[in-house]
Amino acid sequence: MLLLCSLSLHAQIGQPQGTFPIDTSMKKTNTGEWKNEKARITYKTLQSDKENAPDTSIHTFHRRPFLQPWYHNLGNTGTPTTNMAFTPEFRVGPTLGYHVFDVYRYDIDSVRYYNTNRPYTAFGYQLGSKLEQMASIMHTQNIKPNWNFAAAYRKINSPGFYQLQRSNNDNAYLSTNYQSKNLHYKLNAAFTYNKEQQDENGGIVNDSLLNDPNYSDRRTIRVRFQNDAFVTSSTVPRSSVTNTLRDYSVLLQHGYTLGHTDTLYSKDSTSYSLQLTPRFGITHRLELTSEKYRYKDLTPDSLRYDFLFQHAFTRTKDSVFMQQNWLKFDNRVMLSGFVGKRADQLLVSAGLGVRIDEFKTRYDSISNKNRNNILSNYLIGELRKEAAKPGQWYYRADAMFYLTGDNAGNSLLSGSLGKNIGKWGDIIAGFNQQIGSAPYNYTTYHILFDSISKSFNKESITQLYAGIASDKLKLSAGVRNYLVSNYIYLDQNQQFDQYSSAFNVTEIWLQKMFRWHSIVLDNEIIYQQNTGKGPVNIPTFMGRHQLSIESYILHSSLYIATGVETRYHTPYEPAGYSPFFNRFYYQTGYTVTNTPELSVFFNFRIRNFRAYIMGDQIQQAFSHNVIYSPGYPGQNLMLRFGFNWVMIN
Repeated sequence: MLLLCSLSLHAQIGQPQGTFPIDTSMKKTNTGEWKNEKARITYKTLQSDKENAPDTSIHTFHRRPFLQPWYHNLGNTGTPTTNMAFTPEFRVGPTLGYHVFDVYRYDIDSVRYYNTNRPYTAFGYQLGSKLEQMASIMHTQNIKPNWNFAAAYRKINSPGFYQLQRSNNDNAYLSTNYQSKNLHYKLNAAFTYNKEQQDENGGIVNDSLLNDPNYSDRRTIRVRFQNDAFVTSSTVPRSSVTNTLRDYSVLLQHGYTLGHTDTLYSKDSTSYSLQLTPRFGITHRLELTSEKYRYKDLTPDSLRYDFLFQHAFTRTKDSVFMQQNWLKFDNRVMLSGFVGKRADQLLVSAGLGVRIDEFKTRYDSISNKNRNNILSNYLIGELRKEAAKPGQWYYRADAMFYLTGDNAGNSLLSGSLGKNIGKWGDIIAGFNQQIGSAPYNYTTYHILFDSISKSFNKESITQLYAGIASDKLKLSAGVRNYLVSNYIYLDQNQQFDQYSSAFNVTEIWLQKMFRWHSIVLDNEIIYQQNTGKGPVNIPTFMGRHQLSIESYILHSSLYIATGVETRYHTPYEPAGYSPFFNRFYYQTGYTVTNTPELSVFFNFRIRNFRAYIMGDQIQQAFSHNVIYSPGYPGQNLMLRFGFNWVMIN
């Protein structure tokens, strides 16, 4: 919110929800008049009726989009990521349990539903050293004033600075939203597809090689999964060890609302609009999700798997293969009531859901192991009031409780209360409490040479938080506290484990922007404290500071933001990465003390075109590479370029 406060948005806010203008002389919607109107592009999500506009700022346009604010990867774009700020996993319903690629995925519950009076297309491209590339395209337009569709696709491909760390990701979504002319019926439908492919190199063999001038070309450093005899038809050297995660989801949510409809005429009575004050509604949601995880090692080494099992591999015949599948079918119905005037309504909803989850593991080309079908019933409820005007209170409460199935007793309770304090901004406080079961991949893991089956007690995570955000003060700050018990994790021996004792993690964060004429200093810091010795890897203190000059030049035709940025953290023991389980694990004994990461950038915008040129990892010119996880250093000093071009018909 602070980053947007000093920058203007190109897109304009659209019409209020639930109103569509009607031309009484032509007895039809005024589609023909759109071409004479100024472009309006807004979007909503399923969780809120608040209208949002696409981001057109350039203040942070140069930043890597999937590492904000405190994430890190394995030293290559598109590779597994983890958050240096403590972030527990969401485990209320049954889940497969693979989350290291979540930042790249389009999530079915976060898909955007647009409303625009012009066809709108946004094309983006980024290019970095060592053929790091990301391309994206999104198009949306209204078929009718009350019916929109949108489609987006993104491709990430990067061979990386080090051997055998190629990433290759594909992400796409389709969405459509429709509201009947009388405003009573509403439909949202979406489809998402995600595929992430990671070549595993096991990390470099020794960090000291980063200081050896003989290895200035990082691809000459040997890696733990080195196999010079493995040859593929690819022009880029490939690893014989790969992880692949693929998922798709289909969502249909529609509902019918009863209430009073008013007709609002224009001053000259040539057009009118309808306005609905809802009183009662029924909503049906149907979701189908399929997820598949696959691990392959085509040339296994017995030493590589010593910590799991003992087996003398025959290189010409043996391979290690494991595939897990998850199919989810979720069907729910909710009844809703609306209390109060249209501009200040309270929504109360309650419903019942039925889920069918199927899990299975395959460890060779024909066999299936531990096929498990789960039938669950759950209750769900929601209470929501949004601030329609400045100065109003807004609050929300959500609840979910599983009644039957393997996850019976799992629950989610959350609530938040906030107030808009006018020009001073917003204050908010709230809580979340979830009780969840271990994911499938923690309880069942089978390959041809080994079998792991475990059971765990239910995990409990309670979060309390409070925050403030002020556009006037250009400041946001907050505090959150996690109370965790029966924490389920991967230990430093890469074994599935549970920490039964309760522990706390407290986070305090602050973001403050200073502006003097065209000089902007943007600061963000976070402090974390782990009490109770919980098995989590987090630094005590992290910070990021950006000093830039931001101003119009060339007779206000060109807006620029150019400067320097640094990001740092205190020494800590970072989480290790396990290629065998495709997740990060808790470790002690390996501490990183990284030099602050430094970059210089030049961002600019000309009308609907934004671009940046950036020198990244500048500190590597006088220091060795930063270390993100044991054996996984960051890139060398590199040049990055990117742009985003919006086309409005």
